[in-house]
Amino acid sequence: MQKRLYTESFLMFNQLSQQLKQWYPKRDAQKWVLGTLYKIEGPSYRSLGAMMMFNDLGQQFGLLSGGCLESDIQKRASQVMRSKRSMLICYDANDEDDMSFLLGIGCGGIIHILLQPLTPQNDYLQLPAVLNALDGRQRCIFLQRITQSGEIAEANFVQQHSDDFSAIAAQLDGQESLLMDFNDRTWLATLIRPPRHLLIVGGGVDARPLADLAAALGWEVTLCDPRPANARREHFMRVTSILRCSPLELHKEPFFNLFDAAVVMTHNLELDANAVAVLQTSTVRYCALLGPAVRKEKVLELAGLNKNNLLVPIAGPAGLRLGGELPEDVALSILAECQAVFNAKDAGSISNLL
Repeated sequence: MQKRLYTESFLMFNQLSQQLKQWYPKRDAQKWVLGTLYKIEGPSYRSLGAMMMFNDLGQQFGLLSGGCLESDIQKRASQVMRSKRSMLICYDANDEDDMSFLLGIGCGGIIHILLQPLTPQNDYLQLPAVLNALDGRQRCIFLQRITQSGEIAEANFVQQHSDDFSAIAAQLDGQESLLMDFNDRTWLATLIRPPRHLLIVGGGVDARPLADLAAALGWEVTLCDPRPANARREHFMRVTSILRCSPLELHKEPFFNLFDAAVVMTHNLELDANAVAVLQTSTVRYCALLGPAVRKEKVLELAGLNKNNLLVPIAGPAGLRLGGELPEDVALSILAECQAVFNAKDAGSISNLL
């Protein structure tokens, strides 16, 4: 038990879904403030729409910078807790009189932050509805009015499949967040997506770092292994669900079509073949198969699949060419490739683009 508590003390809650799950049970026990990055000029560590939560115990969930400005933002958040009014703050890394410049930190740009109190009087800015949508793996749009310092905080929630959602999503045009003007007011519209959901088929020793690293990224993780000696809960404490069904029965699970990615790593040819076959009927965007190319051919043959006719492409051997052979190395390689696929990036070195 002590080891578990020690581990949790080092977890970061940067994904909005993680922040909301930390906040909601304690929403009335402490005073809370939501910080949102609503305008950026020049380079910035975080993107437009990034959110962070502060409470009166000094706890912080999330990041609005690389960790360099959060202590100062906390001080401003304390003022918002007392006044129960919004506050706008700005950090200019190019201004010699600005806090970020004086501390020699920041990315060289200008960031504008909206601080809003979370109280029963303002319906907690509709964040319980946002959390409910995320729990149901539904997208939504979160609208925050950019109020001047001292004004009452205001926000709205727009649920998926509504006419308003479609209209605002069309204005976003693929962007995650955008400042919009309507009804003589300025709003920040942010598209909120549920966390990515990773399926790991195979609960051996090498699956442990993969599950932990995915959970650290804020992803939901489901583990499937029918073998009693594998996928023991004590070794996979951060996994959301553990399934004991055969891989062939995965399509019967209620969230089968909610998986975003899958990694097949049972180290058993038949189990791997069954998993790869059933995943061809899924909606996963990334499917990886552990092992060398010659093993992949055997698995596809057992599954009755033609590598040139796959409905869901299979990354095998799985991962990027990072080097290393330990389970932790392999986990990093696989999730890095998965992340690149999700974000439509080539996984090359950023410095080569300069």
